[in-house]
Amino acid sequence: MSMTTRAAVCREPGLPWEITELELDAPRANEVQIKFMAAGMCHSDDHIQKGDAQMRFPVVGGHEGAGIIEAVGEGVTRVKVGDHVVCSFIPACGKCRYCSTARQNLCDEGKNASTGQFPDGTFRFHQNGEDFGGLCVLGTFAEHAVVSEYSVIPIPDDIPFEVASLVGCGVPTGWGSAVHAAGVRAGETVVVFGAGGVGSNAVQGARFAGAQHVVVVDPVEFKREMATVFGATSTFATAKEAQEFVNEVSWGELADHAIITVGVLHDEVIADALRIVGKTGQVTVTAVGNGWVDEHPGLFIGYQRRIQGAIFGACNPLFDVPRLLSLYRTGDLKLDELITRTYRLDEVNQGYQDMLDGKNIRGVIIHEH
Repeated sequence: MSMTTRAAVCREPGLPWEITELELDAPRANEVQIKFMAAGMCHSDDHIQKGDAQMRFPVVGGHEGAGIIEAVGEGVTRVKVGDHVVCSFIPACGKCRYCSTARQNLCDEGKNASTGQFPDGTFRFHQNGEDFGGLCVLGTFAEHAVVSEYSVIPIPDDIPFEVASLVGCGVPTGWGSAVHAAGVRAGETVVVFGAGGVGSNAVQGARFAGAQHVVVVDPVEFKREMATVFGATSTFATAKEAQEFVNEVSWGELADHAIITVGVLHDEVIADALRIVGKTGQVTVTAVGNGWVDEHPGLFIGYQRRIQGAIFGACNPLFDVPRLLSLYRTGDLKLDELITRTYRLDEVNQGYQDMLDGKNIRGVIIHEH
């Protein structure tokens, strides 16, 4: 049977998030219904609301979320009613070419992220006969939602929901950008551009992998200060300052890795990242925006530099999410410190303004049931 649920929706690009009541269909075959308890406020949702990234509208926001399974459709085997789960913003079917070759971050079932449609072309959120897609076929800014079982990962009951919500996107994206996509090794020098919700975890990943120098570039003093909590060894407000420092500590060899996790990708940061890596250096691009690579091929050929795009930190969510939560439980991964402030659903627009003002590492919505 269908039900109603409160949700934060965006009806068209440029309009603010609006709190409204939606009709929610019951789960169909291989789908589950979740009561969301917490939702992370990732910058990607703001990109959608601003019109910087392509998305079908109207849309229910949110792609970081954790909650409790309320109902399951026919054929569901991954979870059962009552399970605590985190949503993976890219599903992992476990059967496609990419899942079966340990590249779950590229699962074919993620193809409808920008439409919110289920594989059969239908939707589960409705209002007055109009269909609403959930961002990444999730919609964690709703108090209840129906999603594919491929998009949920069971978690231990003792993990706080607000912490768990972050390991569905921002934490593994940042961590994996350093550990998997960049492949940071012990003793290396790593420069992270942008120390927000994703960049802070790139810092943690690089440090845990054994990097000797973890250098952060961010114009916001608060984020630079927090970066040291997550393992940064040096922080700078500008790329020029970082370049001079890296050149000095490396005796002119420059950095092994540059990881771009800024809020909005642009040409200048790509150019800065390419200049700060030395021979065989790699630039890993995780940020979203409109930056272009406009460099002479000699810059790549002469030093064998590489530039690598990365989505979801090249993680395998069914394996990496439980592993990251295990590191959290042993105190090796800082997740509580990522949450600067929590918000009610009604405060979603204020939460994103705080993010844009540089006040938050990560804001989290706590759903009030």
